[in-house]
Amino acid sequence: MSTIDKNLTSFLDIAADSDFSIHNLPYGIFSAKDGSPRAGVAIGEHVLDLSVLEEAGALTLDGGPYFNQDKLNAFIDSGRDKWTKARETIQQLLSADCATLRDDQDLQAKALVKQADVTMHLPVRVPGYTDFYSSEEHATNVGTMFRDPANALLPNWKEMPVGYNGRASTVIISGTEVVRPSGQLKPKADERPIFSPCKRLDFELETAFIVGKPNQIGRPISVDNAWEHIFGMVLLNDWSARDIQKWEYVPLGPFNAKTFASEVSPWIVTMDALMPFQTTCPTQDPQPLAYLRGEGAEVSFDINLSTEILPEGADEATVVCETNFKYMYWSMAQQLTHHTITGCLVEVGDLMGSGTISGPTPDSFGSMLELAWNATKPVELKGGGTRTFIEDGDTVIIKGYAEKDGVRVGFGEVSGKVLPALDFNFSE
Repeated sequence: MSTIDKNLTSFLDIAADSDFSIHNLPYGIFSAKDGSPRAGVAIGEHVLDLSVLEEAGALTLDGGPYFNQDKLNAFIDSGRDKWTKARETIQQLLSADCATLRDDQDLQAKALVKQADVTMHLPVRVPGYTDFYSSEEHATNVGTMFRDPANALLPNWKEMPVGYNGRASTVIISGTEVVRPSGQLKPKADERPIFSPCKRLDFELETAFIVGKPNQIGRPISVDNAWEHIFGMVLLNDWSARDIQKWEYVPLGPFNAKTFASEVSPWIVTMDALMPFQTTCPTQDPQPLAYLRGEGAEVSFDINLSTEILPEGADEATVVCETNFKYMYWSMAQQLTHHTITGCLVEVGDLMGSGTISGPTPDSFGSMLELAWNATKPVELKGGGTRTFIEDGDTVIIKGYAEKDGVRVGFGEVSGKVLPALDFNFSE
């Protein structure tokens, strides 16, 4: 486990509760007034333009340039040695005892941009997207609702990280408006389905990791080496149309109910920044098969997570859920190893969703399906009103951060506003 250097401070004035301390330095793709997307890191209220540092010779990596690009894939693909060198160099440049940037006002003026003045973009090209189902509390809640509570978990759930392959094409960046999906619903068991806008739109509070190193097709990634293949993490709202899914998921699982929007936060928090916040997964019983056991197999992270709902026109959002990543039963290393155990190829930029993250108490459930217990227990909002599912005009905001010894490493947020369903006219 990495330790926190509490003596490391920045020459910039950074609030103690900022997600973006010098101990974090998450990577993203932004554009300023000139409209040209390029790479930066978040530091306090600013974005540090890495393309400016690279051009000025203050941040040089073999094989570059890497940062005057509209995606981070080339930098991530450059390998762990360059990730480490870049992070160490950027930390040094931002530190209070380094004069290179601190004393060069012209370079500062070019390299530091207010976050409020930039537009954020999807940070990576996402070749593939997989969503897991790795929270025991969430899986148990859903199984209890829709099956026998005594058999809430299916027999395979504690033997392997269950997942499905989703649509990389609809991975979207925070702030993108989400159109309510339409599809087949079956309101009455004894009648044919209808075509309708989704009536049970839901959020799913998740995180996701970014694959940083590919394997070869036919060559699985061992659980002992899995962390070498993970670059960093983002927040994920894996929007879900519960009523569409209820009708379509048998016999093959999620399809249109999950393909319309998977929304991610703009900043990728590196595993190097998260290592001081390590913890372990809950006890896995029965003991996993041998390929899912090994050094680092049960490493997890103490990351506080929350979800807020802001109705259209409301003055204040309501926190409806507070949970923690550490509740996840299966680790990211185990997820990645299981994903490749048959020889599946993973690529740089692949996005691997955690699955809905629920905790042990009702206020820590990571979806409206659970919070309102399948629409039987409406959730009260500040200023009046209730919710059983997400309504048109609502903005859903997911936040996350790790904190220890006065040092905070945060993700910012992923937020999305729901727009009404399209008015289809198939005769045109």
